[in-house]
Amino acid sequence: MQLMELSRELSGVVEAVGRSVVRVERGGRPVSGSVVSSEGHVVAISHTVDRDEEVELGLPDGRGVRARVLGRDPGTDLALLQAEATGLQPAPFAGLEGVGVGALALGVYRPGRTTRATLGIVAALGDSWRTRYGGRVDRYLEASLPLAPGFSGGLLADASGRALGVSSSGLLRGVALGIPAATVTRVVDSLREHGRVKRGFLGIASQPVALPEPLQASLGQPAGLLVMRVVPGSAAQAAGVLLGDVVVSVDGHSVASPVDLLSALDEERVGQRSRLRLLRGGEALELELTIGEREGR
Repeated sequence: MQLMELSRELSGVVEAVGRSVVRVERGGRPVSGSVVSSEGHVVAISHTVDRDEEVELGLPDGRGVRARVLGRDPGTDLALLQAEATGLQPAPFAGLEGVGVGALALGVYRPGRTTRATLGIVAALGDSWRTRYGGRVDRYLEASLPLAPGFSGGLLADASGRALGVSSSGLLRGVALGIPAATVTRVVDSLREHGRVKRGFLGIASQPVALPEPLQASLGQPAGLLVMRVVPGSAAQAAGVLLGDVVVSVDGHSVASPVDLLSALDEERVGQRSRLRLLRGGEALELELTIGEREGR
């Protein structure tokens, strides 16, 4: 009897959450989208839509409507669409407080006219992390769910019907990831206002390099970033960064890997004056520069 009750409850959850999941028409390729406002704003997966494209959406009530792409953020693999429809039901997003590893997780998506669902558990939770394209995801939520066609762009929900995040199989290849509400809200706000998410850009290509032991001890870090290329016209070139320099910190924050550098170049740093500490010929020096904005991905 308890199993039957659980079965009915989960079915009700899928039905309710599915009212906030739409179908994104992509030339026969099943893709989903998640409603984030009643005014017709829908979040989709960035790599499935083009910036200047008009797409067709299949709504939960069976209607087909047009939508235009307001902006894309490849860094978090999110895109914002504006549907030619109002009165849509926003996803019941919630924070991850109280969610634990092993909790039930539902994947709700719409690859065709009807809702589909998969059932699994929360496999892992973690802190904020950087994607390989530089985007910041506020929390890490991984679910043990099969990656069925149309899964990305739908919703991950708990057993009570709270939406834990927008589902993605592209940020971590082969992994069912939930992009949490905090990230979705931040990215949507930026895409709505600017059509993009701003990210800082120094204008260097670099690779990690181990520091000599005396410098490791004095700087308190094992490595820095060896400058392999300086982009013409960039902030780095204007400040006097040279090939062979080793960057060790930005505004006092240690830089020992590309991820460290990305963390120091968040959107709020664009246009800000910063101090770059580097090693040149074994000697430490500081350069002042204004952080630029990365174009495209």
